[in-house]
Amino acid sequence: MNGVAIHPALEPLSADQRAALMARSPRMTLAPGERVFAPGQRCEGLPLVVDGEIRVQMIGASGNEIVLYRIAAGELCTLSVSCLLAGAAYRAEAIVETGASVLVVPAAVFDTLMAEAPGFRAAVLRSYGERLQTLMLVVEEVAFGRLDQRLADHLISRQSQGVLATTHQALAVELGTAREVISRLLKQFERQQLVHLERGLVELRDERGLARIAAGMGS
Repeated sequence: MNGVAIHPALEPLSADQRAALMARSPRMTLAPGERVFAPGQRCEGLPLVVDGEIRVQMIGASGNEIVLYRIAAGELCTLSVSCLLAGAAYRAEAIVETGASVLVVPAAVFDTLMAEAPGFRAAVLRSYGERLQTLMLVVEEVAFGRLDQRLADHLISRQSQGVLATTHQALAVELGTAREVISRLLKQFERQQLVHLERGLVELRDERGLARIAAGMGS
C-alpha cells in the first residue's frame, strides 16, 4: 500500500526506543467499513495510521450522526489521546473509509513514551492541539454556519475531477443534519444548474457558482 514507511510521531525516537515500540505494538490491516472503536469502549492504545483513512464520527441521541474528523496516513487519533490521558472511554466511533494500515501503541507504552521521550510527547501534543482547532471549527460551523454554504464548500473540497461519489445520507452525516434537508438543498443546487444529481453521485456543473455560495455571496 502507499503511505509513509514510518509514522511521523515515531521519528523523534531513538533506534532502540523505536525497535522496542515496534516489538510491542501490533500492526493491523483494516478493510473499508471496519470499525476501529465504538462509543463506550475503553481505549487500549493509540492508533497511528500508517496508510489509508479513518473517519471519526459521533451519533446523537436522536440518531443523527456528524463526522468530527478524519485520520489520514501520518496522523494520529486525537480522541484516543484524550481517552488515554483521561482514562476515559470513547464517546464516538471510528470507521475505516479506505483500506488502512494502523500501528497500535499499547496504553502502557504510550504512557512511558509520554514520560520519557520528549520528541514523541511534543509530536502528540502538537497533533492534539491542531486537531482541537479543527474540532472548534466543526462546532462553529454546526452552531453558526449556514447549511447551504457548508454544503457547497463540502462538495468542492471532497470532489475529484468534478464528481463526488456519495449519498444524501452520507452528506447529512458529514454536515450534522437530516437527509431531507440535504436533499432539498441539492435539488435547489440542481435547479440553479450548479450540480447534476444521479443515484450515489453528485456532478459539479458550476464550481465557481458553488464557491460563491460557500463564500456567502449567493449563486
